[in-house]
Amino acid sequence: MPGGRLTSEERRSIARGLAEGLGYAEIGRRLGRPASTVMREVVRNGGPDGYGADRAEEATRDRARRRPQDRPAPAADGGHGDGVDGDGDGDGHGDGGHGDGRDPGAVRDFTDSFTELLVQQGLPRMAARVLMCLYVTDSGALTAAELVQRLRVSPASVSHAVAFLEQQGMLSRQRARGGRRERYVIDDAVWLRSTLAAVRMNDVLAGESRRGAEILGADTPAGARFGSSAEFLLLMSRTLLQVMEEWRRRPPGRPERRVD
Repeated sequence: MPGGRLTSEERRSIARGLAEGLGYAEIGRRLGRPASTVMREVVRNGGPDGYGADRAEEATRDRARRRPQDRPAPAADGGHGDGVDGDGDGDGHGDGGHGDGRDPGAVRDFTDSFTELLVQQGLPRMAARVLMCLYVTDSGALTAAELVQRLRVSPASVSHAVAFLEQQGMLSRQRARGGRRERYVIDDAVWLRSTLAAVRMNDVLAGESRRGAEILGADTPAGARFGSSAEFLLLMSRTLLQVMEEWRRRPPGRPERRVD
């Protein structure tokens, strides 16, 4: 069924589809599954070039066997070190108890698969884990100690990941009034700020590419290559700025309707 776990035969169908060069949407259509389900399955099990049905099946069984042992004891505040608490949102504080209908196992699966997608996009793994730990909390804010507890990593690992994410504009620091501990925060504008940081970097790269073209000579193959790169980067920046402005004008909670 579409909402259930993938079967062995479905995994073999995914492997055959990848071998035929089919996209996730077409494979999902043949299986009666969402394309996102197929994509998560492939990404977390070797990627398009390394996916194998038997290996994916075994990895899934291994993850299922490890979960009961991986769950640490509740912390003093009632949270759990695996990032999923009683309300299933992963913030360790329980915004609504069990009445919100969240399935902790489904939250863990989603968190794992989304983390893998971020890694596939080039985000360092620890930065991706920290970002997702914050992302799945309703508050969108955690202290360094809470991140260490939930991810079960060293404070230095969290510190390095936070510094990277802050540089990319993907989180900010807040200090409660009268408090001493900082909290790391994300909100609905996380991708907007990240895109702005990318635009600024594009502009720097475009400027340096233009300088490279001048130094190497615009009429030489190497100089022309840098000149072309500068034009592309500036065009990308202008396009991204237009998208960001359109997003800012959009009423809150009113996503644009897709027209197919």
